Amino acid sequence: MPVVSTEECSLHYEARGSGPTVVFLNDVGYGAWLWGWQHPALCGPFETLVFDPRGTGQSVADEIASTVDVFAGDVERVLSAHSVRRTHLVGAGFGGAVALAYARQYDRARSLTLMGTTLNGDQVSTDALDLLGETGRHALEPCFSRAFLEQQEIVEQIQTWRGEEDAGTAAWTTQAEAWCGFSCNAPYEITLPALVLHGTDDPVVPPAAGQELATALPNGRFEALDGKHLAFIESSKPTNDEIVGFLETVERR
Repeated sequence: MPVVSTEECSLHYEARGSGPTVVFLNDVGYGAWLWGWQHPALCGPFETLVFDPRGTGQSVADEIASTVDVFAGDVERVLSAHSVRRTHLVGAGFGGAVALAYARQYDRARSLTLMGTTLNGDQVSTDALDLLGETGRHALEPCFSRAFLEQQEIVEQIQTWRGEEDAGTAAWTTQAEAWCGFSCNAPYEITLPALVLHGTDDPVVPPAAGQELATALPNGRFEALDGKHLAFIESSKPTNDEIVGFLETVERR
């Protein structure tokens, strides 16, 4: 995997496919495994780029970032190193906050796809968020329906990926604090095309917060997904159809 190194961190990323670039931005503490259900659907017609935020997976840092803006700066470092002029951003939860911050501060973004995201971190349920940071099967309860969690093979695989790729305790805590402290001021200034997807039973970020986000963005559109916080995994086919259709529409403009 290519590495972007600065005095304070080394960021590992991976790019595949060809065509317009789509960057995936991870939810709090999760590794790049999170995008295993979307990556195959987009890789080919698009170049897909995934990377580990500092303190996650193979990306290391002397000091873990304490604000969403620092993580947005890391996105800019990776895109600059990979010579990406324009990109579509796909972010989940915390990664959605990073995408919003990036769109405000940098000029490479072409569109936003935001899943389980909110305008302000104070809308995030801290109880549900704390559960996400634990280990074991119960930590997936805010993410998936009971029926999904009964699929033992895939749940065991996710647990393996989490053990190998997720952030350690200190990095997870810092990412969670950065998300809860985030506020998207003046969302009306983010005029990019934006697709907001949200699980109908998300206990981490209430669906109403997703609807509020879509309404606040001048070119935002809201679509509900069956499922909880990681509904884009459990309802991957309709999610992928929505994302591909949205990106193709943006590319035709």
